[in-house]
Amino acid sequence: MKAMLNIAPDSEFRYWGGDKMQAVGGILVKHYRDLAFMGFAEVILNLSTILLNLKFCKNDITNYSPDILILIDYPGFNLRIAEFAKKKGIKVVYYISPQIWAWKRNRVFKIKKVVDKMLVILPFEKDFYAKYGVKVNFVGHPLLDALENEKSISKQSFIAENKLSNKPIIAILPGSRKQEVTAMLNKMLLLVPHYSEYQFIIAGVTTLDINFYHNIIGDKDAKLLFNNTNSIIEHANAALVTSGTATLETALIGTPEVVCYKGNRISYEIAKRIVDIKYISLVNLIMDREVVVELIQANFNYNTLKSALDDILFDSTKRNQIINDYKELKSKLGNKGASKRAAEIIAGFVS
Repeated sequence: MKAMLNIAPDSEFRYWGGDKMQAVGGILVKHYRDLAFMGFAEVILNLSTILLNLKFCKNDITNYSPDILILIDYPGFNLRIAEFAKKKGIKVVYYISPQIWAWKRNRVFKIKKVVDKMLVILPFEKDFYAKYGVKVNFVGHPLLDALENEKSISKQSFIAENKLSNKPIIAILPGSRKQEVTAMLNKMLLLVPHYSEYQFIIAGVTTLDINFYHNIIGDKDAKLLFNNTNSIIEHANAALVTSGTATLETALIGTPEVVCYKGNRISYEIAKRIVDIKYISLVNLIMDREVVVELIQANFNYNTLKSALDDILFDSTKRNQIINDYKELKSKLGNKGASKRAAEIIAGFVS
């Protein structure tokens, strides 16, 4: 079997994405860092690159001629590829639905037309698709498995291995893209001088160069660690987290957090007018109420950030409420085994 993602031990597969699937035999065609443009203005500015990547991807699919194409999120790009593959008679599976429930809901009709099977990981997505007559499979969230499989180390060992002090930890998760890390980390680091009794630990991503981080950190008293995100969160008293999957990861680990986001002003103004959601964090979206504070755009500033951080550090009632809400959140995400269920569904679909 030839696939664009691995679905069986004897499958040959090529993929576009990150580094991890190379460890299980995948052939990396193009890294996602060459594809990830966040925001409306950024997409427009990089339109020629995106169009070249579309052409390259279509040629790669034609030459490789897979039995099945598995798409993950990234609707602007992937739905065009899905339409192309469908016309060529290739079965198309979408694993992890794009967030069309937030904006561009009309994309559901294209999905109905060009996607053979949709697998969703958020509980409310099944009901959303049902309104449009689209049958989907809710498989649960893969983060439950990822966190279970992550090797946990004691706080004492974590401190010793990374040459940290014994001060309580405040975790900083500034994102994974250059533009967002630059915007988020600069603001988050403003708090460092005012919490001398704590140590700030930044969760770095290996797709960004260490010098890039150091240029932002400068002489601030903050430690940068790579390949330690879950341990940083687990052993932190609180976390400052850029909106994205990391907000859910932090909640499932159980650390009180403040969710932050600041993007390109033009992109934000456009998004504000067309995005139809009450919250930006997955935590609040799944719970359908405010569990964690969200500081967005102009509201993401030193004063609001410090106030929100003080609340989750020093207000025991607030901390306990968040932790209890996290337990309810986890129960809503279904049982472990999401990836296995997804693989079984896909394998059954193409057999």
